Amino acid sequence: MTTSSAILIIGSMAFDDLELPSGNERDVVGGSATYSAFAASCFAPVRTVAVVGDDFPEETLVAMRSRGISIEGVERAPGKTFRWAGRYDVDLIHRTTLDTQLNVFASFAPKLPETYRDTPFLLLGNIHPALQLDVLEQVRAPRFVLADTMNFWIEGEPKAVAAMLRRIDTLVVNDEEARQLSGKYNIRRAAKEILSRGPRRLIIKRGEHGALLFDEEGVFAAPGFPLEDVIDPTGAGDAFAGGLIGYLACQPEITPLALRRGMLHATATASFCVEAVGTRRIATVTRADIAARLTEIRALYEFGASTM
Repeated sequence: MTTSSAILIIGSMAFDDLELPSGNERDVVGGSATYSAFAASCFAPVRTVAVVGDDFPEETLVAMRSRGISIEGVERAPGKTFRWAGRYDVDLIHRTTLDTQLNVFASFAPKLPETYRDTPFLLLGNIHPALQLDVLEQVRAPRFVLADTMNFWIEGEPKAVAAMLRRIDTLVVNDEEARQLSGKYNIRRAAKEILSRGPRRLIIKRGEHGALLFDEEGVFAAPGFPLEDVIDPTGAGDAFAGGLIGYLACQPEITPLALRRGMLHATATASFCVEAVGTRRIATVTRADIAARLTEIRALYEFGASTM
């Protein structure tokens, strides 16, 4: 069995107030670093850098440690934890942001413990691109860098986003963000434009319709997994990124085949995230759960081609 490499994850740890078709939920533990760390911990040891307030529950930190997630880089600052409030439409695809309170996150400056600086796999969660660049200055020769961003930074910090793109291996965004970043509506043309700006690979998340990988081998489509019960899609994209980098951290080489298999593992991992509110399900998922879901995903596109 291949030994797993460590993963360093930088992002937000937060409270979410959610208006879901199934009901309203307050003080739900969330944040990009939380979701992706729980997902990645299914595969490899994780090191997390984030900031929380003095109101953040200690039991969540205990749960993270129990999953092999180092929280040495999680700063507990005086004040309130970052909070986001949103309302989901009945389709659970479209959502409206109702409130954002940065709180202690407003003055967050990532400080990497010395023991974190040589971590080979790096996931830059959806935070200010200047902070992502700051982290890249603190790490020493990472083997693989995966970064996320969003429309807010694409519009408001174009120079910082451009500088970040030149220093990463793989960018992961949704289709709306890809179109905004590239200025092109056609998704393949959008991908070509983004790849010309620095990253070797691009992953475009398409929600329930799966995800697309663009790399030197061409295009690969990972299907979405049709679930009967979708409760809360918050954090699914972060869980996808965590599942992907977690799988890659177990591989001897990052090859096009490993990336394609990683896409399916990421899809399987993220599918558990939406089955419960917040991190309640992703915090307990196991490799066995993911293996069983992978079998179901493969059945989606197995059509007996060898007999044709």
